[in-house]
Amino acid sequence: MTHHDENQKIWNIVKKIKVGMLTSTNGSSYHARPMRIVQDEYNGVLWFYTRIDSDKTKDIYTDDNVCVTFCDPNDSQVSLSGVARLSMDRALIDRFWSPFVAAWFPEGKDDPALGVLEITVNKGEIWEERDNKLFQMLEIIKANISGKQPDLGCHEKI
Repeated sequence: MTHHDENQKIWNIVKKIKVGMLTSTNGSSYHARPMRIVQDEYNGVLWFYTRIDSDKTKDIYTDDNVCVTFCDPNDSQVSLSGVARLSMDRALIDRFWSPFVAAWFPEGKDDPALGVLEITVNKGEIWEERDNKLFQMLEIIKANISGKQPDLGCHEKI
């Protein structure tokens, strides 16, 4: 699978879910919070709006390694690890601005405390479940009888 194909596979899952749990660390503990992607395509980078004075940005200054997980309990899960950096680039802020984002940032896109969080993904994993719920139930019954784990779909490291 090419790098482009991997990115497209990730994007096909993530674009439906939109909200991922961003996990960072402040050196002594982990903290996860929901974040909504703002982009309309994926090329190995995730984009989120944030306040530059938030706990997550303070965490990133301490340790810029983060993980974002996206979960659709009826279909697929994605875990993406990478390096985060805060950008104050006005062109990026303008590029992704929308009425949805405006609802979270009432001071508007000219708010001096507004930034864009850029996460350059360097590792990912995908879990895809089979669609047929009857098949899944039969796999679980078979696993309970045989003592082997059920085959409910595929797991892929990217």
